Amino acid sequence: MTSLAVVLIALALAALILAMRTRARTGLPWAPVRADDARAGRGLERALVARRYGLSGKPDYIIERAGRQIPVEVKPGRHAPQPYESDLMQLAAYCLLIEETSGNAPPYGILRYAEASFQLRYTPEVRADLLAILDEMRDLLNAEDAERSHSEPGRCAGCGFTSVCEDSLA
Repeated sequence: MTSLAVVLIALALAALILAMRTRARTGLPWAPVRADDARAGRGLERALVARRYGLSGKPDYIIERAGRQIPVEVKPGRHAPQPYESDLMQLAAYCLLIEETSGNAPPYGILRYAEASFQLRYTPEVRADLLAILDEMRDLLNAEDAERSHSEPGRCAGCGFTSVCEDSLA
């Protein structure tokens, strides 16, 4: 009986160590994970939708801290000392979606790169910047001749409009 207890304790410790290493690799804080779109079976059943903004999406994770939902976006292939503005705005969009669907704005969102995590405070200024970008995007979608906004062939190669885009670099 004693040897069985020792084996069970050893297995429990091994599972705890594995869980702690996995959590450290994801860059997530130690908090309950409410949705995990990175693994099958725990993700959101459907995308979060904010109809009045014409916005929908699924963050990689939604964690809970102090009763608030916090979106987490993971970019495991990104190696950068500072977060890209586009990634921050994607995270801000998830904050807006959580605000619209739950009625409570998250105080911040977490952006995880391969080797670093960044926190975006979801302030009224960030929200206003996001809404301005969404308006600009809608205007560009309705424009007759929107111009390419970058000089990165890789982005063009992954774009769904490459075949009809006159400015494509791919």
